Amino acid sequence: MLPIKTEKPWGHETLLEENKDYVLKELFMKKGCMCSLQYHRKKHETIYVLSDRLKLLYGKTKDKLTELIFEPGGYFVIQPKWVHRMCAIENAKYLEASTPQLTDVVRLEDAYGR
Repeated sequence: MLPIKTEKPWGHETLLEENKDYVLKELFMKKGCMCSLQYHRKKHETIYVLSDRLKLLYGKTKDKLTELIFEPGGYFVIQPKWVHRMCAIENAKYLEASTPQLTDVVRLEDAYGR
């Protein structure tokens, strides 16, 4: 039964909705933490920052990443196969809306040994 909260090494995520069409999560990332440098084969996602500041690194390859800083209200669409990583400049809360492929994660680097 939703919501489902999952602890992560960088904070936590709460699964708010999952159906055949889309998934909606709320994520909390602790200041100075980051998620894996990753990409998705099929998953298409949009992030929307709710509070504080969040850094996004993204690009077509891990060697050529662009850096963006988002304040509350900032959002970005991450296309399938784009390499990306979110980093919390401050304790950050954001939404992730995506297609329903929850296990479609290819980790390229991970600070937490996953």
